[in-house]
Amino acid sequence: MSLLSGVLTEFDTRLLDIGQAVIHSDLALGVLVRVAVAQQADFVQAVQKTLADAGALHRITAVSRDEYLRWLAASGQPRFILTLLALGDGVAPLHSVSTQLFKYGLNIDTVRRLTDRGRVDDQDRKEQICIEMRLRGSADQLVALRDSLMGEAHRLDFDFSLQEDTVFRRNRRLVAFDMDSTLITQEVIDELAARHGVGEQVADITRRAMAGELDFEASFRERSRQLAGMPVSLLEEVANAVSLNSGARRLLRALHYFGYKTAVISGGFQYVGDHLQQQLGIDYVFANKLVSENGVMTGEVDGTIVTAARKAELLEQVCQQEGIGLGQAIAIGDGANDLPMLGKAGLGVAFHAKPLVRESARHAISRFGLDAILYLIGFSDRDIEQALSKEASSEGA
Repeated sequence: MSLLSGVLTEFDTRLLDIGQAVIHSDLALGVLVRVAVAQQADFVQAVQKTLADAGALHRITAVSRDEYLRWLAASGQPRFILTLLALGDGVAPLHSVSTQLFKYGLNIDTVRRLTDRGRVDDQDRKEQICIEMRLRGSADQLVALRDSLMGEAHRLDFDFSLQEDTVFRRNRRLVAFDMDSTLITQEVIDELAARHGVGEQVADITRRAMAGELDFEASFRERSRQLAGMPVSLLEEVANAVSLNSGARRLLRALHYFGYKTAVISGGFQYVGDHLQQQLGIDYVFANKLVSENGVMTGEVDGTIVTAARKAELLEQVCQQEGIGLGQAIAIGDGANDLPMLGKAGLGVAFHAKPLVRESARHAISRFGLDAILYLIGFSDRDIEQALSKEASSEGA
């Protein structure tokens, strides 16, 4: 860089564009400059000598005014971020994605790997790879491209996210989770019903509601009525027994370190959400409150039920309270009642979701844990591990 910039200074050039990348042990540098016509021959000769003396491979290409104007117009095209997540070596998914991008006319400007590389001799390690591509091109066929990628993802078993590369994508401030089957592995109401002896009846209603076959509010009231007479102690028992989904704790620790606000917006039970809030340091919890009398459940619900529409309203409410835009919010869920919330957030992610939800959401994670959300934000494993190590150090101080 210093040798070439010395020549640029000597000939009083105008710098129009520059880019550099280090790939393994090789450095690739590209520079676009304007040089006075009278100096062009001497300039080319000076560059060639300087780079040849340094042992650098080089190519100098003259760019016409028309070519420059076409490049300038292309550089102003919309930009996107495609995040590819795959298990194994990732070669087939990468080929598939790059083929689809070429087919739909998007140029790949840069590529970087977000996951750690691991050791070549570590045969027992289950390899996963995440690659981030910065793209440029027309948005006219974006829906068709996303549909094609979804078909390829199903065929080759990979996940992907295609986002607009806006200022909001680089400035997310809130992550909102559905609770049951998203933040935690259980459907709490099914667990309670099983302990109360009405498991089969409630599980069938839950399954149909989450698949979008039943009205959520009506189905929730029906399931709650099935819990009438259940001791409150069972609710505490289930709350203490819930387990987090893979990657949840790592995600939350990183988000807190990076200064993100977190929320649970759930059609489940407030009691369990409050338990998770104390355990994980979640900033906001919105869920349903069951009515109890004399230590047993009445089967009734206190207040407004958190329906699909209410979830979207609560997300907007939190954003307003935090003084941020919806474009800065990430929402994560697995059921049909999460779709309005996912659609309202700047980044809505269907996590290990039912087919209807996965196909309707703009982004989906089906093969990785919740901490893959950090890749969609743009963090690498190196960023995350540095943050977690610093967080651990500060807690131990």
